[in-house]
Amino acid sequence: MPFSGLGLSEPVNKALLELGFSEPTPIQEQSIPIILSGSDLIGSAQTGTGKTAAFGLPVMDTIKPGPSFQCLILEPTRELAAQVDEALRSYAKYLETRVGVIFGGVKYGRQKQMLKEGVDILVSTPGRLLDHLGQGTATLKNVNFLVLDEVDRMLDMGFLPDVSRIIKMCPKKRQTLLFSATLPRQIRSLTKWGLTEPEVVEVSPSRSAAETVSHAFYPVVERQKYKLLIKLLEQTHYESVLIFTRTKLNADLISRRLEKLNHSVAVLHSDRAQRDRTAALQGFKSGKFEVLVATDIAARGLDIAGVTHVINYDVPLNAEDYVHRIGRTGRAQREGDAFTLLTEDEVKHAKAIEHYIGQAIERVKLPDFDYMYSALFEAEEKASSRKRSSRLYR
Repeated sequence: MPFSGLGLSEPVNKALLELGFSEPTPIQEQSIPIILSGSDLIGSAQTGTGKTAAFGLPVMDTIKPGPSFQCLILEPTRELAAQVDEALRSYAKYLETRVGVIFGGVKYGRQKQMLKEGVDILVSTPGRLLDHLGQGTATLKNVNFLVLDEVDRMLDMGFLPDVSRIIKMCPKKRQTLLFSATLPRQIRSLTKWGLTEPEVVEVSPSRSAAETVSHAFYPVVERQKYKLLIKLLEQTHYESVLIFTRTKLNADLISRRLEKLNHSVAVLHSDRAQRDRTAALQGFKSGKFEVLVATDIAARGLDIAGVTHVINYDVPLNAEDYVHRIGRTGRAQREGDAFTLLTEDEVKHAKAIEHYIGQAIERVKLPDFDYMYSALFEAEEKASSRKRSSRLYR
């Protein structure tokens, strides 16, 4: 079904056509008619499936310019808030809908002025919105639409109490939309009192990794992780590579080292100033930087097209985070590669990932890398031998 068959207005369809949107994704095709009908909705789909358009298009097609602000969209991070704001503005090209965004890390002046002048749709992070509500520079009394986006990420970041406070401050008579890549138990309990008889749309298993992504674990001792990373970069033909680290310190250290080797690299984590975070993300998207070193702040929701490789410098502690990280590549049916450096201390996390996604991940050793001995290699070799023997005697 084309977008024109979903019940959207002509101005919205015209903007979508110019943006190159031809056919809706499954989450869009199933969600948009439900939202247009006025029902509350719980939408669950993997990152990169078009959830922003799934809620953004019908909401902006329903509201009319009027009292500020009628729609509130909550996002877990500044980057996601800015990204959603940019997307909504492009969808509203032929509408009179006013879109604004507020988040922390920047001064209040321009945000207060924007709120005073009025917007129809406000995209915000929970903390900065609560600040404005506390100062009396924002009010939720006119909110007809409440969108909770990337709610599982908000849960992970400890924002759920703030989100609950905001929900309670909104008018009871409203349409509430909740979107998330996964729906853990805590989120399901939130939906019982935060939404009214919601329709549920679930697209694709939440545990599945993108079928277009090739996976590999690279066993290595801790002392050689950085050297192996450099070797991988030297031997890999990549257009853009996203390197995930568990800590902000490692992200800074790796980016500085890569700069000394003349890599065009940017770094993204929560301790960076907002202007630096924005410059890093925009520079990576535009191709100015071929490498982006980031913590899990970049793992969920961010729309970064054309990433050919994801390298996990550290194995994520949660298997679910692995799926989110590698979801930055292999998007829109393009092929991608996910490399993960694996040390002895991380084996249990690697096995948890394999169990979670329901597939074994190949262990790979570079033939021309001078590996230090590790019991990890011995264990992996025994495991491989058992698999070969099992195939022989079936």
